Amino acid sequence: MKKKIIIAGGGTGGHIFPAIAIANALKKNDPFIDILFVGAKGKMEMEKVPQAGYSIEGIDIAGFNRSSLLKNIGLPFKLIKSFFQVRKIITDFMPDAVVGVGGYSSFPVLRYAQARGIPTFIHESNSFAGKSNMMLGKKATRVFVAGDGMEKFFPADKLQITGNPVRSVIANNTINREKGIEFFGLDPAKKTILATGGSLGAKGINEALDAQIDLFAKHDIQLIWQTGKPYAEKAAERAVENKHIWVNSFITQMEYAYAAADIVISRSGAMAIAELCVAKKPVVLVPFPFAAEDHQTVNAQHLVNRQAGIMVRDSEAKEKLVSTVIELAKDEQRQALLKENIGKLAVTNADEVIAKEILKVVSANVDKKG
Repeated sequence: MKKKIIIAGGGTGGHIFPAIAIANALKKNDPFIDILFVGAKGKMEMEKVPQAGYSIEGIDIAGFNRSSLLKNIGLPFKLIKSFFQVRKIITDFMPDAVVGVGGYSSFPVLRYAQARGIPTFIHESNSFAGKSNMMLGKKATRVFVAGDGMEKFFPADKLQITGNPVRSVIANNTINREKGIEFFGLDPAKKTILATGGSLGAKGINEALDAQIDLFAKHDIQLIWQTGKPYAEKAAERAVENKHIWVNSFITQMEYAYAAADIVISRSGAMAIAELCVAKKPVVLVPFPFAAEDHQTVNAQHLVNRQAGIMVRDSEAKEKLVSTVIELAKDEQRQALLKENIGKLAVTNADEVIAKEILKVVSANVDKKG
């Protein structure tokens, strides 16, 4: 019998790219498997998932808006509507399992699947679990986590430590620095910094770079700057003034960016760190200060404690970020140490481990049916 799996969630690259990595690993292990994604209408998964070659159904759901309570008025209606949409999707597709990767669109899908007795799997990438995942974890078949200490959020007997799935183009990157530099039209003789605030951009990083952008040219350093949509226009104006700056709102082919970079500036979300460990890049981390329980600072400190990264707090980024990066760019010995230590933390087979565990449960259930 052909196996069918729904993968639900999204909102940011930190949820979407691991989801696609898991889907690819499932396909690799069982080429005939049928995979359907479910995401939130209007969010980036509706674009990124079809680009990866998978079908996706959109549901009308939104997260709780903490900055404007008025915007939450329609939330209960959207949640009710999304449950009706999910019921139709699951009834029509009849999945053998549902996998949740985080993001608010995963909640109604997994909740309904659990009510129907369909096996559910959760991937929790962070060291601090999200509230919806904690609720869903009680009835999940298995909860895949990045590291230890997650018993405070989930039943211990359901936990499996797998690490975080990394996009195969990053995990199996064969592009050298020369090709990476050429891709961005930059100078191979210059030190190259990659600045990325994740798929949606990072205000603190963008403003810090903008404030002292002239220092890069002054020290003969070039910059690959992924801004996110809100800052793209302003950053593009800065790039016109300096030919050693490459700017875009989003980098589709991150494997070239990692290959080109001598040093990376990044937020410290779990998925960003997982990729940086695999890419083995010296990194200056600027944690997002409003992450739940300040888990991005916890993530960054984990690397700092192992001499595998440098941290600059978001509140100090305008004064310290650019000077910290320039100082590191001139210190080859420290770059080498950071590179070596971050590489020791790399996990390259999380997607395989997760896929095999899902297929083991699904196959057993299909055999029982058949």
